[in-house]
Amino acid sequence: QVQLVESGGGLVQPGGSLRLSCEASGIIFVLYDMAWYRQAPGNERELVAVITSGGNTNYQDSVKGRFTVSRDNAKKTVYLQMNNLKPEDTAVYYCNAYLGATRAWGQGTQVTVSS
Repeated sequence: QVQLVESGGGLVQPGGSLRLSCEASGIIFVLYDMAWYRQAPGNERELVAVITSGGNTNYQDSVKGRFTVSRDNAKKTVYLQMNNLKPEDTAVYYCNAYLGATRAWGQGTQVTVSS
């Protein structure tokens, strides 16, 4: 059974940093593309960053230069380093694993950026 467990969310002031982690189990992690999504109240879930099984990355325009996605295949973990956080980054952040038609979601972790 696929399980994704996120951690690292919290309350941070504007300009601050957080690192989210997502540990996977029940999948051959190295084969999966991994992504981070977020959903703010009243908004649809949106893609934030992707890292492919080969290590290629892509980002939503609003986070380019501030967020970095990375993965440690040995630890079956994907990370999202978030720097220079802004109030508009406030959302629940979700980890996603996908391979072909297989897609799994984590439970989400809250990130709140406020002074």
